[in-house]
Amino acid sequence: MSLWEYANPVKFMRLTGRLLPFLCVLTAVSLATGIIWGFFGTPDDYKQGSTVKIIFIHVPAATMAVSAWFMMLVTSLIWLIRRHHISALAAKAAAPIGLTLTLIALGTGAIWGKPMWGTYWAWDPRLTSFLILAVFYLGYIALWKAVEDNDTAADLTSILCMVGSVFAFLSRYAVNFWNQGLHQGASIAVNKEQHVDNAYIYPLFLSFAGFFLLFVTLVFVRTRTEIRLRRAAALQARSL
Repeated sequence: MSLWEYANPVKFMRLTGRLLPFLCVLTAVSLATGIIWGFFGTPDDYKQGSTVKIIFIHVPAATMAVSAWFMMLVTSLIWLIRRHHISALAAKAAAPIGLTLTLIALGTGAIWGKPMWGTYWAWDPRLTSFLILAVFYLGYIALWKAVEDNDTAADLTSILCMVGSVFAFLSRYAVNFWNQGLHQGASIAVNKEQHVDNAYIYPLFLSFAGFFLLFVTLVFVRTRTEIRLRRAAALQARSL
């Protein structure tokens, strides 16, 4: 069975319709368990106190905000190369979710930064590239709304997505390029010495799983909605 079979809207709707109930349950369980365990089942940090517990929202949201853009890049490239409408609709569906995750990451980062840095905002390389990424998300969504022809809108937003991927890459790896920034290093790294303490790592993994599943679930729901809107528009056009 080829993966490309699910570029067919009928097969995509059938598959996602079967998966969504399970995804909803897994999302709710993992997200609730990770956050509750993280906030109420872990000790305060010896330096950051209880403030460190925002990591269970901030880090998964920031990671998924960047990952969402890369997912949009992949689906946009599929659209440009193979002209599968499902891929373009999936990218369109993911954009508002990615923007929301980016805003959550910026907001929780500001709350975390105030007691740690003494300020809600600093023009740190990672923070700045993340803010630019949010602007690209807004531009991507606005471009879809501004262009009436769906295929033309998909083409233009795909190009915009490729350009914005530079800032998505920088927001993910800026701390590796510019050591003078205020932002800390990665919370989870290959080098175990750079990991967060073991008391935090397992609920953090659960939070990551919850945010990932939430993203997948919402993308499926929004893509299904986009397909239905396309069908409704086509039926309306035929009736005129």
